Amino acid sequence: MDKNNTNELSAVLSGVAGEYFVAGELSRRGFLASITLRNTKGVDIQCSNGDASKSVSIQVKTNKGSSRKWVMNRKAEDYYADNLFYIFVNLNDNKKSPDYFVVPSKVAAEYTKKNHIEWLGRPRRDGNPHKDNDMRKFVDLEERYLNRWELLGLDIQII
Repeated sequence: MDKNNTNELSAVLSGVAGEYFVAGELSRRGFLASITLRNTKGVDIQCSNGDASKSVSIQVKTNKGSSRKWVMNRKAEDYYADNLFYIFVNLNDNKKSPDYFVVPSKVAAEYTKKNHIEWLGRPRRDGNPHKDNDMRKFVDLEERYLNRWELLGLDIQII
């Protein structure tokens, strides 16, 4: 969008849009997806397979553009469970359909912790050390998690 456009998507609206896009995509794939109330900490969407025999919790992180980097916070380093996933969304500046990156929370936790330690160990451009802060990043430049919906493990098992 044009930077002078007063209709440019705010960070809050892009986050809400990401949640609805993810819920819509999950529904399109035959899953039951429910967006949680805004005061539900750490879970944006509850999702189950068609017969409700398996469910997962989803945290959505959204970028307005197409960068394969998403901002997280310190709690991401220790916030994981087998049934918790991050779905990182790129809205691609509304020029094409969103991209979805499906990442197990344990993978995101390990990555953010390791990446932050490495960042702290590198000097700033001026040679001084970085100062610790609460900001973390998850990066998937290789697109390893692009459209990896099967990682949710919600496909109905035929016995």
